[in-house]
Amino acid sequence: MKNIDNRKYIIALIFILIPLIFVIRLFFMQVVDDKWKERAAQISENKVITYPARGIVYDRNKIKLISNEVYYDIRVIPNQMSEDMDSFAFAKLIDISIEDYERQMNKARDYSYRKSSEMVKQIPPDEFADIAPELYKYPGFYEVERTLRIYPNPIAAHVLGYMSEVDSTNIKADPYYKSGDLIGKSGIEKSYEKVLRGKKGVKYYLQDAIGVETDRYENGKYDTLAEQGSSITLTIDAELQKYGERLMQNKRGSVVVLEPSSGEILTMISSPTYDPNLLVGRRLGQNYGELMKDTTLPLQNRSANSTYPPGSTFKLLMALIALQEGVITEEASFPCTKSLVGCHNHPTARGVSDGVKMSCNPYFYYLTRKIIQQGKHKSHFVDAAEGLDIWAKYLKSFGLGVDLKTDFPAIRYGFVPNTNFYDNEFPSKSNPYGKYGWAYSTIYSNSIGQGEVLVSPLEMANIAAIMANRGHFYYPHFIKEIEGQDIPDIYTIKQKTMVEPENFEPVIDGMWRVVHEPGGTARRARVDSLNICGKTGTAENFKIINGKREQLVDHSIFIAFAPKDDPKIAVSVYIENSGFGGTWAAPIASLLIEKYLTGAIADTNKENRILEADLMPIKVVPKKK
Repeated sequence: MKNIDNRKYIIALIFILIPLIFVIRLFFMQVVDDKWKERAAQISENKVITYPARGIVYDRNKIKLISNEVYYDIRVIPNQMSEDMDSFAFAKLIDISIEDYERQMNKARDYSYRKSSEMVKQIPPDEFADIAPELYKYPGFYEVERTLRIYPNPIAAHVLGYMSEVDSTNIKADPYYKSGDLIGKSGIEKSYEKVLRGKKGVKYYLQDAIGVETDRYENGKYDTLAEQGSSITLTIDAELQKYGERLMQNKRGSVVVLEPSSGEILTMISSPTYDPNLLVGRRLGQNYGELMKDTTLPLQNRSANSTYPPGSTFKLLMALIALQEGVITEEASFPCTKSLVGCHNHPTARGVSDGVKMSCNPYFYYLTRKIIQQGKHKSHFVDAAEGLDIWAKYLKSFGLGVDLKTDFPAIRYGFVPNTNFYDNEFPSKSNPYGKYGWAYSTIYSNSIGQGEVLVSPLEMANIAAIMANRGHFYYPHFIKEIEGQDIPDIYTIKQKTMVEPENFEPVIDGMWRVVHEPGGTARRARVDSLNICGKTGTAENFKIINGKREQLVDHSIFIAFAPKDDPKIAVSVYIENSGFGGTWAAPIASLLIEKYLTGAIADTNKENRILEADLMPIKVVPKKK
């Protein structure tokens, strides 16, 4: 009897505990644990992300460089399709192969017969204009609008960059992005991605048990609107950029133009270039592939990602360092000893200004030797090592081989060798002083810009700006205004070199004479009344062709600023495989300067010569017998 009573209590307890456990579990799921609330919401509600239009990009004069345009996606709901639909005709209408059509349809059916799937995306408006009148004939297919980029002025492709779908790295780095989102992949689109992208919105829809949308959740009470990205104004001058790209047609090379007083980049050109509209919409992948195959390398940004020997433009810095170190005076004279280093015929340079004007190689050989070997040590090995590190420190103060803080992705800076570098390159074998296996006689080619020093076109434009400013610069940058924000303070801070302003005057005098006096190396750069100051350079150039190291036609280089006493513009020009600096780079720079300062070109013969020149073929220099 007692056992029966016990069992009765146990059974009653079980009947009480089971409902209690369910009640507690339901309370935990619905009130305490958010993930169960989210799961319930997913079953009854459908969250749809709405994408904002990206911010507009303007040039310094408020000309639109990048704006937005409506493109179209074609989507399909499989169970709404007509059974007798002509698949071949539809594939032809939307311009895809029947194989691609079948592949997309299989993916759509595998996903859902009742929910929509993507068929074709990013159809440009001109192509959709042909599709739209016929789309009603194909039930189950419909269009969806999306906003993509458009370039009203097809210029500055390397500067502006392009957009593409995010990859796993982007998604992992920033939870803002989901698969299928677009992101700036290069250029300004990448640098200012977070400013331009805006803020996503969301719409909630009710859906039934099989996932079909039935109505708006709470009549849209909890929906949020997408917020357009902030607009930005760049320092680029669209008209100067356009003109520069015309001058650089049929030429390999780069142009960088700065405003010396601010560090603002007025123009950045890499040639050959391409129409930035090619990398928008459904043809992006195909067009990108074709550009990649192009042997002229139009996707390469030579202004930001290439480095070259500086050639004779480097002599300006050698003169400045020597004057600042006090190892010469501005009247210093050296013989043109061609047995030391080759040179062209000219009178003996009677001072720094003469040396710059005539670009005398032996002059700068002797001058740089005084910097590197100052006679502070008995051993010329130790002396050269100490002098070289002083020399390298000066060069870095000019912004060479260091980060210039430019608001642009993936910039490649130049290279300045120091003692450690040469110790590794030329290890000592018999030097009684130990680690030094080199001296000035080993590295003298640096004195004329033909050694191990490498520079980028951006760095050389910055050197031109430093010359204009007599010893200081501002970090080169593209941003002028950000809607609702201030530009970074770093672009307003003056950066000083190690050379005092008074030491610039004899060097700048020589730069003026380069352009304006007989015997100067850049007479083609002269423009009456503009007082252009410049320096030519000719950089030796080698390439492996058919397994052999062949010497090619040299690179033509010119840096300049103008006017001399109130500088408004600083320029660097590199024309690959085109010869002497005064032949091509100098007149191109002068045309850009004249266009910017006056708005017109007086010497149309000079302009036509540049516009008509085709310097694209890479020529091998004939070997001397």
